[in-house]
Amino acid sequence: MSSILPRATQVLARSSWSATPADTVVLGFDDRHRRRLTISGTHGLEFLLDLHEAVALRGGDALVLEDGRLIEIVAAPEPLAEIRGADPQHLVRIGWHLGNRHLPTQIMPKGLRIRRDHVIEEMVRGLGGKVIVIEAPFDPEGGAYAGGGHGHNHAHDDGRDHRHGHGEHEHSHGYPDAHAHS
Repeated sequence: MSSILPRATQVLARSSWSATPADTVVLGFDDRHRRRLTISGTHGLEFLLDLHEAVALRGGDALVLEDGRLIEIVAAPEPLAEIRGADPQHLVRIGWHLGNRHLPTQIMPKGLRIRRDHVIEEMVRGLGGKVIVIEAPFDPEGGAYAGGGHGHNHAHDDGRDHRHGHGEHEHSHGYPDAHAHS
C-alpha cells in the first residue's frame, strides 16, 4: 500500500522567504515550468507539485508544502551559449533577432544567454556577435505574457487566451532559414 505524498500548492518568490528549507530540488529550465509533477528532493523528500496553473519557477524560489515546510528550487546547469556584442547597441540588435524568433533568452549584465543551438549560434556570428559556450543555470525572461514579472501571478484565472497572433506577417516559431539574418 502506497502512502499519500505531501503536496506543494504554493510558490514563494526568491526574495520573499528566508526560513531553512526542508529539502532542495535541482531542476532544469523545462522542469521548472510545470503545474503537476512528482518530485524527489536532494535529501529524499518526495512530494507532489500540485499548483492551480503552470508557473515558471526561478532558482531561489520556494515551494510550500501543505504542512508549511519549504522546498528550495535550484536551477540546474545546462548547455548554453552566452552572446556578446561589440557594444550595447550591437547587443540590442542581436537581442532583437533572438526575440523575433521567440527564443527564451536570459539577459545578463554583459550579454545574453540562450540554449545551445548551432543554427542560432551561426546566425549570431553572422551578425558579428561572439558566442561563448558555457554550462550554467538558465533563467530566461518570462516574456510579455508571463505575468507577475516572472510567472508568479498565481491568482490569474480569468479564462482568457493569452497567446498572440502576428496578423499578416505570419512566421515560423522554429529555426530561421538561411535568409533570416539579412
